[in-house]
Amino acid sequence: MTEKYRAYAPASAANLSVGFDLLGAALAPVDGAVLGDEIFIEKAPAGVCEIAQEGRFAHILPKDPRQNIIYDGYKLYCERAKTAGFESCGVKMTLRKNLPICSGLGSSASSAVASIVAMDTVNGSRFSQHDLLVMMGELEGKISGSIHYDNAAPCYLGGLQLIVGENGVISRKLPVFKDWYFVSCFPGIKVSTNAARKILPQEYPRKSVIDFGRRLASFVYACENDDEKLAASCLTDVIAEPYREKLIPGLADARKFASSAGALATGISGSGSSIFSITRDLESAQEIKKWLERNFIANADGFCHICRVDDRGAYAQRIED
Repeated sequence: MTEKYRAYAPASAANLSVGFDLLGAALAPVDGAVLGDEIFIEKAPAGVCEIAQEGRFAHILPKDPRQNIIYDGYKLYCERAKTAGFESCGVKMTLRKNLPICSGLGSSASSAVASIVAMDTVNGSRFSQHDLLVMMGELEGKISGSIHYDNAAPCYLGGLQLIVGENGVISRKLPVFKDWYFVSCFPGIKVSTNAARKILPQEYPRKSVIDFGRRLASFVYACENDDEKLAASCLTDVIAEPYREKLIPGLADARKFASSAGALATGISGSGSSIFSITRDLESAQEIKKWLERNFIANADGFCHICRVDDRGAYAQRIED
């Protein structure tokens, strides 16, 4: 009997205001809802790659599955397998697309991560964690235009990840404040990563650069030393949000309400259009969620979840027929 597997890769919130391109957190809804892409996979003869697409947001994908990032994942894995001295098996895959594209929730990273995890699983887990993450970054970079690990790293490894990019180290996991809830809300409108990057200035004032470095360094210190008050005070963006907030209608009102409801911070998730608010208690999170559902979500595609940081990250498990 052919073994079948389900690979899951969670949504992620990149930047977290203070860490433009350098911080990202994997998200897990507290109610157990699925917030991430899934791939169902089984072996096929070598050279075969059959792909099907389903799920809430499958209709926004290219109709030809071979234009999907998971097909690129199959090809890349086969290339790296050949370089490593073995032949990858063929596969039959079904992508269940649960995340909207251009949402700020790491949609392309989720598909990329799930595809590589799925491929390595059916091939007997042949590559190291580092090698797999490199592949995931390359795949996600094809969509975003350049390689950024602030979605791929937390999506794959789980937790709150600091992107290092030095001495062969891609990222490192930071301690998470256990009391923090993340209210993650997608309003239903798209903000393309390209448009969100083009709106940023080519150069920044010296003060902005210093403030960015100071706050990010202080945030990392606060995480490592369990200083929640300091960490929360650092969650301010001087690099992207002052320019990108005009792309997200209602953000200013959402930030104002969340603050009045006790949020520690509110910011843009990745390049948007999703936003996040951080609270210390479930009651405040629920209040913010209700307000966002009534006032921030623009159409039927939108949704809002109360989340914790997903410490597990991506995984694959064998499933029965």
